[in-house]
Amino acid sequence: MEMMKLKPSFARKLNQQGLSPIHLALEKGHKEMVLRFLEIDKYLVRVRGKNGETPLHYICKVGNHAILLDRFLKACPDCIRDVTTENRSALHIATENNRLDVLQVLIRTLKKNNYYWEELNRMDEHGNTALHIAASNNQTQADKHATNQSGLTALGVAEQHNNRESIRILGGCFIPGVSSIKCDDRNALLVFLGLLLTGTYQATLSPPGGVWQGDNTSSGKTSRTPGASLLDQSDFLLFYIPTYVVFMVTFFLILA
Repeated sequence: MEMMKLKPSFARKLNQQGLSPIHLALEKGHKEMVLRFLEIDKYLVRVRGKNGETPLHYICKVGNHAILLDRFLKACPDCIRDVTTENRSALHIATENNRLDVLQVLIRTLKKNNYYWEELNRMDEHGNTALHIAASNNQTQADKHATNQSGLTALGVAEQHNNRESIRILGGCFIPGVSSIKCDDRNALLVFLGLLLTGTYQATLSPPGGVWQGDNTSSGKTSRTPGASLLDQSDFLLFYIPTYVVFMVTFFLILA
């Protein structure tokens, strides 16, 4: 430590294995030494070692032991944006290694920043987002419409790997909760939504009071056009707007 204080650049030098002193301290489980490194220079968490992996990436691989991940992100929040030589982010690495504890911390941190969606949907050199990796590992999250270099969405990757749980969740991720409905309840819901969709569609075609069937007329302030609703404009809007909203919501629920 004294040597580092005298010559700070020493802490950034890599050994023959491509590891810096803070990388080595992490591998050996020396928590106190890692924290001392942070006190001397918080940017040491961004030192790129072998394959471009930072100390943060190492934590994402092995798990959030001793709550070091929280300390890293508190000391240097932007280290979450660092990527490896394969353009893999902390999210990619944590997802690949099934580190749920790490993912929870990463997502919580990202939500506080304006680059949340950018990082959540970042692609590695193979065109895979964290969601594509999650799907292949039977997990799910992020933009289900993003495609990798093979032209597959995350749902496509899940189907390719026959991961039923991922397919189930991805299929319903537009509407949270829809995917968890039991099969019989889902069928009943679809019947109900189908009837509701049909009813609202017919209602827009045949509004209350009917439509004008005669020729064009104009008497005083009142004018009639064939096919126009007989309701006053205000009454028609009170009927039409809620009906339209119900129709659109029902439509997207069925798609989910």
